[in-house]
Amino acid sequence: MGKSWMPWAWLAPFARIVHWKNTGAAFGLFQNASTVLAILAVLISIMVIAYYHHIPAEEKLMRTALAMMLGGAIGNLIDRLTLGYVVDFISVGTFPVFNVADSCITVGVGILLLAMWISENRAKKAAAETLQQNNVGTGDQE
Repeated sequence: MGKSWMPWAWLAPFARIVHWKNTGAAFGLFQNASTVLAILAVLISIMVIAYYHHIPAEEKLMRTALAMMLGGAIGNLIDRLTLGYVVDFISVGTFPVFNVADSCITVGVGILLLAMWISENRAKKAAAETLQQNNVGTGDQE
């Protein structure tokens, strides 16, 4: 626990593998709250699974984002249920230590925001085109 491994000396200033026990959430927040965080992970996982089926198949970015977030939540949940804490092991610079599940959640949220932005822009464009077609069809051009 707390030891680090450096496969290449030149990597030392930038990144290393460490063994870190995290009983809290991201960035060390809510330490010793594994039970509450496990319950929260179960509830969020259920909501993601329920919502996933309502997303059209052509919304691949949105589905990818939810799948990544679900995978990350379940990965950390497995650690919490089996160990009582999450094992973090990736240390980059002075950034807090994290794991692959944390990365999936973070990247998933980023992709979700991008997918929502794209979807909103598509809807605005479709609404504008519909309005323009209705104006042309009725002769109400300005």
